[in-house]
Formats: sequence, C-alpha cells, structure tokens
Amino acid sequence: MGLDFKDYYNILGVSPQANISEIKKAYKKLAKKYHPDANPGNKEAEEKFKEISEAYHVLADPAKRQKYDQIRNNYRNWQSQGGKGAFDWSFWQQDQGSPYTSTITPEEFEELFSDLGFGFSNTFGDFSDFFTSIFGMGQETKSGPFNFRTKVSNKPEKGKDIEGEITITLEEAYYGSRKTINVANRKIEAVIPRGIKDKQKLRFAQQGEEGLNGGPRGDLFIKVNILPHRTLTRAEDDLKTDLNIDFFTAVLGGEARLQTFAGEIKIKIPPKTQSGKIFRVRGKGMPMLNQDGKFGDLYVKIAIVIPEDLTQEEIEKLEEIRKQRSNNI
Repeated sequence: MGLDFKDYYNILGVSPQANISEIKKAYKKLAKKYHPDANPGNKEAEEKFKEISEAYHVLADPAKRQKYDQIRNNYRNWQSQGGKGAFDWSFWQQDQGSPYTSTITPEEFEELFSDLGFGFSNTFGDFSDFFTSIFGMGQETKSGPFNFRTKVSNKPEKGKDIEGEITITLEEAYYGSRKTINVANRKIEAVIPRGIKDKQKLRFAQQGEEGLNGGPRGDLFIKVNILPHRTLTRAEDDLKTDLNIDFFTAVLGGEARLQTFAGEIKIKIPPKTQSGKIFRVRGKGMPMLNQDGKFGDLYVKIAIVIPEDLTQEEIEKLEEIRKQRSNNI
C-alpha cells in the first residue's frame, strides 16, 4: 500500500535530537496557535491542529518514537538512493485492528491549555493513513481517537515514576555508598546498600514526578551499573582472583599474602602446589545484600611465577637436581 510519509519533526519544527521538553514546548506553541477554540470555523487551522497533535502523539511516546525513527531513517536512505520503485511499508505496518496507547492525557491537555481557557476538543478526527498503518487504528470514542474526556477528573492521582541509572565501582558495592542524583530539578541523596548487584534496581518511594490533584509523588527507580574491577571478578556473592607465587613457595610450601576489601589476608600454601590450584577463603567475598554479617567466599587461583633473577649457583643446584631426577627414572 502506498503511503505519504509524515515528517513529524518538521511538522513540530524540532530536530530529531530534540528531548521531550523541547518537543512539548514546540507542540504547546503550535497547538495554541491552531487550536479550534482559537480558530472557530477555520477548517485549515483545524487540520493543522490535527497534524501537530498526531506528531506530538508519536514523538512524546518513547516506544512510538523509536519505531518512527527507524522508519524515518530507512525512508531517507531509500530517498538518497534515488527512491527507485515503491518504498516497502509492509515491514512496518501494524495490524489495522491493533489498539495503541494514548500519549496525551486529559491532565496533560489541561496543563498545556488551561492558561488560554481551551477545553478538550472533539475536533481531532481520524489519524492520517500513515499513522493508522504504522501504529494501528486505536479505539474510536465520542471524543475521537485521542480518547479525551470532556471533563477533567479531580480525583487525586499518583505521579509518574522516573527511571535512571548510576555507575559505581566494585569497592562502592562492597562498602556501600551515597550518591547525589539530579531528578526533575531536585537533588536526591541515594543510599547504595552494601552488596548491591550489577543491574539491580533500587526503588526510592515518592521521589518521582508530582501527583495530580494532591495525589502522592511517583517513585524513582535507579538501575545500578557496577564497573569491572582490575583484579577481582564477581560471581553473585563470591569473588574470584589470581595470586602469583614464586617457584620455591610452590615446591616447598609457605605463606602468601593477598590484599582484599576486608584487609590483607595470609594464605597457607602447601608443598607441591600446582599452578591453577584454587583455594577457597570463606567469608572474604561480597557482603550479602540485606543480610548483616554474612559474606560470600573468595576463590584464589594460584599462578606460579618463575624467578628471573636466579644466581649462577642456584641454577647449578637446580641442574644438579634435574640430573638426579633423570637418573631415578
């Protein structure tokens, strides 16, 4: 099916890199200019209002915008190559009976236009063929496909949740830390608990967006990313590391020292220890989240290092030992 491509960024007059605040600002400016209440009986303004509302409906929704950007990039590539043949829309088309999720809520509409005294309008009409083919038909209501009500509810509603990410070191995950996070022009001190795992989410109650009509704030969800450590590898609550020991300690046995987050520890090396041998040190891994006093284990893999500064006398003695062992075979 042939469709007329809609450049929603041009329609709103914003760049493809525009953030949601810039998109909302551009929509508000144009919507106020072309709103039917400001242009009674003006069919041209009414159509323009539908067009910019459709553009905002897509660009203000992260999922729709992501899909639209993919289509836009493919369409522009097709044009740059001469636009030969018909552009293949079939890959992007939505089942025509599929519903979509409304982006502009009545509360948002009220926020945008209450200062001008505009009410909810029944003049949105149908979406363009381009929109319905890509995003679905939606549900028709008395207020058009935007599903606006004619009256705003005064019922208290919880604010929207906010999601974000922070990055910490493995040391900070071990000891716990505090991070200052900027959220909606507010600074929040986030407490990172000991033992937090990579990609785990923390919930900070009522630190999201403000509620409506006196409702509570939404929540803040922070995903914690943990940077790789130089010498330690984490496996759940356990830690793994390598430990270099000299040839003589490996053969004769002895003691090796290892620096951990819990401080320096001593590891007893039995005689004839082979390279690759793994020692388990109990309770020297990561602290277990929300389990005071409980820790995972530390696994230490031995690597034997041949000394490079052997004296001639030492080399001769080792050679003598090798000859003796050869004669005994």
